[in-house]
Amino acid sequence: QVQLVESGGGLVQAGGSLRLSCAASGIIFRSSTMGWYRQAPGKQRELVARISSSGNSDYADSVKGRFTISRDNAKNSVYLQMNSLKPEDTAVYYCNAINTWGRELWGQGTQVAVSY
Repeated sequence: QVQLVESGGGLVQAGGSLRLSCAASGIIFRSSTMGWYRQAPGKQRELVARISSSGNSDYADSVKGRFTISRDNAKNSVYLQMNSLKPEDTAVYYCNAINTWGRELWGQGTQVAVSY
């Protein structure tokens, strides 16, 4: 079955940390660019971080220095370590995969809520 399954979301106080995980199945994971996006209520979905098949990563300016994306090709998984969380990080976080032919796949999303 072709799917991305996110986990690790939850409620945390400002300044806290969460680690999101995304497990992929049915795709050629090692050659896919993996990304994390988020969508807050009333806002458009935005890129948070992505990591290429070669391990190069880039981040939204709003999360640089606080979030780290990583991947484990042996486990077909990508992770997002989120530190120093802020209330404005509250959103549904989505895992995304883009294969070498440009085809995209999305996960179902996991909710992250950061309280004051």
